[in-house]
Amino acid sequence: MRTPHVVVLMGVAGTGKTTVGPLLAARLGVPYAEGDDFHPPANIAKMSAGTPLGDDDRWPWLDAIGAWANERAGLGGVVSCSALKRSYRDRLRAAAPAVVFVHLAGDRSLIEDRMAHRRGHFMPTALLDSQFATLQPLEADEAGVVVDVLGSPEAITGRAVTALSALAGPVD
Repeated sequence: MRTPHVVVLMGVAGTGKTTVGPLLAARLGVPYAEGDDFHPPANIAKMSAGTPLGDDDRWPWLDAIGAWANERAGLGGVVSCSALKRSYRDRLRAAAPAVVFVHLAGDRSLIEDRMAHRRGHFMPTALLDSQFATLQPLEADEAGVVVDVLGSPEAITGRAVTALSALAGPVD
């Protein structure tokens, strides 16, 4: 069944946004967009070199994701985006007011272990501390849910679908 929501799958690097995103989109019957694909080459180069992005680096990236989400308004979609700060989520909501956030959250040691075993990703494990330092959890006035990343991608996806259905009625 389709959901009219555009879901922003958020969280620090290594929580499984890229893995869970397509699974969640398939369960919801909507398209998936990989947030990393919206980064300009300069951002990728910076992160690959182990340098955290600053807000000025992130604004054009967030604007591109927000534009995609706005185009999907009423149609639904899932997009991965770290969206670590409230100001980043506010910027996404300014572009696409009906977005809903699914915060993939978990124990730092589990996430670090997952990052250490993944291949072909530009984000080094060394940046994980800066990600956790930057993370501002969802606040009560933000449309969204927190989903634990313990377990298989399918289990995480199932928890996300259940949590989303509690927010807005059945989505599956």
